[in-house]
Amino acid sequence: MFLSHASQDVEAAQRICAALRGAGIEVWFDQSELRGGDAWDRSIRKQIKTCALFIPVISHATHDRREGYFRLEWKLAVDRSYLMDAEMTFLLPVVIDDTRDDDERVPERFREVHWTRLPGGETPLAFVDRVRRLLTPESSAAPDPAGTAGSAAASGARGLTRSRRQVRYGAITLVAAALALGYLAFERLTGSKALVRGAASIAVLPLANESGEASQQYFSDGISEDLITALGQFPGLKVIGRSSAFQFRDSKEDSRSIGAKLGVAHLLEGSVRKSGDTIRVSAELIDTADGSMQWSERYDRPYKDLFALQDEITRAVAGALRTKLLPGEHAAEQSKRPPGGSLEAYNALLQGQFFFSRNTEADYRRAIEYYAQATQLDPRYALAWSDLSQAWINLGSRFLEGTPAQESYAKARAAADRALVLSPDLAAAHLARGELLRVADFDWRGAESEYRRALTLAPSDGEATFYLGRQLATLGAVEPAIELTHQALATEPLQANWYSWLASYLSGLNRLSEAERAIRRAIELGPGAAAYHYRLTMIEVQRSDAPAALDAAQQEPPGPWQDIALASARQIGGDRKAADAALRTLIDRYASLGPFQIAEIYALRNDAKATFEWLDRALSNHDPGIVYLLYDPFILRYKDDARFAAFCRKVGLPVPGEMAPET
Repeated sequence: MFLSHASQDVEAAQRICAALRGAGIEVWFDQSELRGGDAWDRSIRKQIKTCALFIPVISHATHDRREGYFRLEWKLAVDRSYLMDAEMTFLLPVVIDDTRDDDERVPERFREVHWTRLPGGETPLAFVDRVRRLLTPESSAAPDPAGTAGSAAASGARGLTRSRRQVRYGAITLVAAALALGYLAFERLTGSKALVRGAASIAVLPLANESGEASQQYFSDGISEDLITALGQFPGLKVIGRSSAFQFRDSKEDSRSIGAKLGVAHLLEGSVRKSGDTIRVSAELIDTADGSMQWSERYDRPYKDLFALQDEITRAVAGALRTKLLPGEHAAEQSKRPPGGSLEAYNALLQGQFFFSRNTEADYRRAIEYYAQATQLDPRYALAWSDLSQAWINLGSRFLEGTPAQESYAKARAAADRALVLSPDLAAAHLARGELLRVADFDWRGAESEYRRALTLAPSDGEATFYLGRQLATLGAVEPAIELTHQALATEPLQANWYSWLASYLSGLNRLSEAERAIRRAIELGPGAAAYHYRLTMIEVQRSDAPAALDAAQQEPPGPWQDIALASARQIGGDRKAADAALRTLIDRYASLGPFQIAEIYALRNDAKATFEWLDRALSNHDPGIVYLLYDPFILRYKDDARFAAFCRKVGLPVPGEMAPET
């Protein structure tokens, strides 16, 4: 294969070359020969004439340079591509920076095919494997799943495939088409009355990403989430949420096993790929009882007006499922769509949601960048503003403190306010406002009101159900919180974090066997997640089982929660020196980040004075741990202490014994 680059990009090209050669692929790339002359010119022409693949390295440098030898190489490769069979893959452009894929200084022939982005020349194994497949004899005549290069079909699609983003949205439309027909088949199989009775259930498994590029995973994930949201608007239809359904990505389990674990009667599966100017979508509806295929269809269609086609499909589905019985089926579709119809804004939203789901500080920051981009592309995009607010809230509450955290909350507040002005009836906007009131303001009743409003607007939304339950627990209404969490888990049966919260509610009521089952389920679903073994530790501490508590603490992943778990476990052992040392270490390391947990340990040590001193520090530091106050089994040892009632009033929480029943 031939690797063509501008001289300024030699380091990135070297990385690409090294990755390919390391896999045994022959690459024409020899810096020592870059000396010009007739012999060199003839050598280049020969290599381009005989190579199997031509990789042009595209960058700001190639954009800025109006003249350069690489431009001759590009012209020779383009000229050769016109002599090839329409199904052959020859041109394989890569981009090493943020150069736009409609760069007018890149040959139009390159812009007609799929571009691979390798920032700085960093080359993942997926790209190397793709090149290897393209170079095998059986693949040489087959179309490239990620884009046919140098084909007449691609040439005829110039107005349609100029942007890779447009191709991605073509996939969204066609998956929606497949799903619409799936709805029709589903209605014929079960009858719309079954939907109303609540007898139907379905899970949308992650759509297979057949683009050949791992970096495009966010796109197929975004499509899957859209389908889950759309299905969730059908009254009486139980739809499994994203977190649970996505655990079966690339699963080898059969449909019966998946159906049993998710508690659904049907699975919707699908895949998307592009070949030339055609988008191919395969979709099928599976009966989980016996694994039989109830409906399947494959579509090969050209890219057209995406949102107009989505509207057409929605109207067809609404008619088939009797619109009067399904009044809300179009709401979610419209809520996720940018009001200005910007495909780039929608694409930015999908990328933001992809990074947000990873739950790390770096990924929250990436999500913020993409959500902000979506709002810039379409300032009226309420959902993007809502998601931007949630990202700022999570960044501030989980990774920042002091002034940086307050600045993060201020940005979250502005985004949530903007979302509600744009779309007062958007459930996601009310969830964002509720989280802000809960985390940043300790406005407990205001947060509850927002969660209730969100659940009214989206009754089948498991997240809204869970949020409301969590807030009721904060207000001391633990039994209703348990019930709502069970309801939420019916839509997300594999949501590990919700089981952890459920365990905390149950342990607050001293229902320790149930609490242990819940937290062990969380550990089973997320064995490496933080704080799950900490929660198990605290259950064993409640039981006064020192060996079991210490064993659970030692299984907690290294970090703050392991230190807290170990300090807690050692308080009920016989070694007082070890207990005192563990507490001192905890104070030295986490006095500002974990004052509530330090107060818990002092309560465990029956030191009332220190307990309330550290609770006051938790309030001063705005420690999110305060949400546990009214169901924390250790702090509640002092529920009859006048200082406890005073502290509850100070933070705005109900005083035990004075609380009205909550439902």
